[in-house]
Amino acid sequence: MRAIVVVDKHWGIGKKNDLLFHLPADMKHFRETTAGKVVVMGSNTLASFPEGKPLKNRTNLVLFPGGAAREDCLVVQSLEELFAEIKKYPAEDVFVIGGAMLYRTLLPYCEGAIVTKADADGGAEVFFEDLDKLANWRCVAEGEPQETNGVVIRFCTYVNDAPLSF
Repeated sequence: MRAIVVVDKHWGIGKKNDLLFHLPADMKHFRETTAGKVVVMGSNTLASFPEGKPLKNRTNLVLFPGGAAREDCLVVQSLEELFAEIKKYPAEDVFVIGGAMLYRTLLPYCEGAIVTKADADGGAEVFFEDLDKLANWRCVAEGEPQETNGVVIRFCTYVNDAPLSF
């Protein structure tokens, strides 16, 4: 399991339950990386999508304690249920996509993270862990900077040398 996230220069990820930036190159990268895979999210992330509908061409797994079952995605009530569902898929096919609380909860279990770093300050209200400061995490690849919608980004790959098992 890996996390996939866009962060600003302060590791900010969102405000008002929305993304900080509209980054077409990152959205393309996200679609290509997660297509046909499993995306794991919290209920607020699902609610932030247009009309609260899950992402197309993916298995959408939503941690939503007290949430009703849905036909268009798989809703689980607890971390135990979430872990049981995740175990049904190859680890390399599972991506944690937010929000902040779910990232914080699942990051210790992630084998890695795909981080799009935006060289800008998005005025974030919620933040991702600064992987450059976390024990066991290291950046193993950093792409060339590219501009998208006026923001310079680079795709970075991190690995967790000691992920927890569940």
